[in-house]
Formats: sequence, C-alpha cells, structure tokens
Amino acid sequence: MRPKGQSKPVAFLKLTRIEHSAMLVVAVLASEILSRGTLPGFAILLPSFIAPIFISMGSFAINDYFDVGVDRANGTRGRPLVSGALSMRSAMSISIASFAIGVAASAFINLYALLIAAIFAGMAMLYSYRLKELLAVGNAYIAAAMAIPFLFGAMAVSGSISPTIILLSATVLASGFAREVHGTIRDFEGDKMVRNVRSIPTYIGVRAASYLAALFYVIAIVLSVWLFFFAEPFLHNLFYLAGILAVDSLLVYVSASYIAVRKSNRRAVFARTRNLSLLAMGLALLIYLLSPFIFM
Repeated sequence: MRPKGQSKPVAFLKLTRIEHSAMLVVAVLASEILSRGTLPGFAILLPSFIAPIFISMGSFAINDYFDVGVDRANGTRGRPLVSGALSMRSAMSISIASFAIGVAASAFINLYALLIAAIFAGMAMLYSYRLKELLAVGNAYIAAAMAIPFLFGAMAVSGSISPTIILLSATVLASGFAREVHGTIRDFEGDKMVRNVRSIPTYIGVRAASYLAALFYVIAIVLSVWLFFFAEPFLHNLFYLAGILAVDSLLVYVSASYIAVRKSNRRAVFARTRNLSLLAMGLALLIYLLSPFIFM
C-alpha cells in the first residue's frame, strides 16, 4: 500500500531527484554559452538538455534500487523505495528507460556527446552496483559526474574544451568530492552495516574525513577566486566575485559545521548542511550562467 499523502508522481520525482537534473541543465547551458559565446541552435539545445536530465534520473533511480537496505538502516524513511511508494521493479524500469532516452538523445548531437553520455550512464550503473563500495573511487566518480556537464556542453557545441571550462570543471570537481565525503560521513553507519562500504571515514575516522572534505572545499574556493583574476568572462567581473564569495561563504559554513558537529545533534546538522551545500551548488551554477551577460 502506498503511504498516505505520497502520490506516484511525487514518489517518481523523489526517486529521480529532479532538482539535480535541473542543475545539470543549467551547467550544460552555461558551458555551451561560455564555449560558443551565444546560445546554440534548437537542434543541439534540446538533446543537450534531454541527455543529462534523463541520465541523472536513471542514476538516482538505480542508486536507490541498490541502496534500499542502506536507506532503511540509516532511517531515510522519505525515500520512495523505503516507504513503499514505489516498487523495486518500478525503480529498475525507470532507471533503464531513463538511461536509454538520455543516451539516445545524445546521439543527435555528435559523437563526442554520445560517448560521454554512454560512458557516464554505464559508470552510473557500475557505481551503484559496486564502485561505491571501493575506497574513494565512488566519491571520485560522483564528483566527476558533477563536473562532466561542463565538458559535455563544450564538446556538444564546439568539439573542444577551453581553459575556462577546464577551470570550472576542476572547481566543481573539488567541491563535488568534498560534498561526497560529507555524504559518506552522513551515511557511515548504514553503509558499513548493510553494504560493507569501505568509505573514507571507515579508514581515517569521521573527524579526519571532515577535515579532508574541508581541504577540498578550500581548493574549490581558491579556484573560484582564481577565475576572477585570470579567466574570461569572469575576469574582474564584480557580479561574479560577489556571487561566488557568497557561495564560498556557504561552503566554509558547511565545512565548519561538519568539523564541529557533536553526536547529540548530528542528524539535524547533517540535514541542514546537506541542503545548504546543494543551495551553494545551485547558486554557483546560476552565477556561471549569468556572468557572460552581466559585467560590473
């Protein structure tokens, strides 16, 4: 029986984390504008949006499929498979269909886009099945998946990757890895109990893992400021600087919260900082998108 108040459409959106798909679209669009200098034509724009949306949806659906036991152990009752709002079979079907649509859409762009989409769809399945159980490998994959939309967008419209796109990708990669380390801290007990995940906190402890995440956030912050001094269209752009400093302030707060967290208030801190880090990522993407059009 479906839980009261949770319809199948709502459960579908929760399973596929549609908000992450929206963020990937913004990242791809920002990369296309930065690489091309203007919007691409509709024939490229539409499939370049469809591909990341559906591959992201498939990735989250397959991850929840394999992680249902971990989510139960961690008390994540809002997840559709844990609550019973969707069946395991439905999650697998949604994942397969989403991957197929995403990869097929990329074939209408060019060979580069098709290869990137196919590789990351395959990696998403491998991650959920096995990679996340390997020390740091799963974290590195998820961080790369956050950065790949910038490379995807650039290759879709130009077939090449500029130094600015490389720096942006490195910034997102560093912050994404830091966020993933925080995720292993949040899920530490359930991961270890159910799937025997050899996560970073398992080897170096929760406190040391918090410092490691903070280090990677510092790297991301340094790179984000570097863009202001050395990369167009962020060069000496006060709009970009003001926005990115706000983002960096959020990341510093999140890092400090993990370092200072106590066992008594751990769940509340984790819930708050998880949303704040997602907000910081979304705000950063909007700044990347708008900076070519707004110069101060």
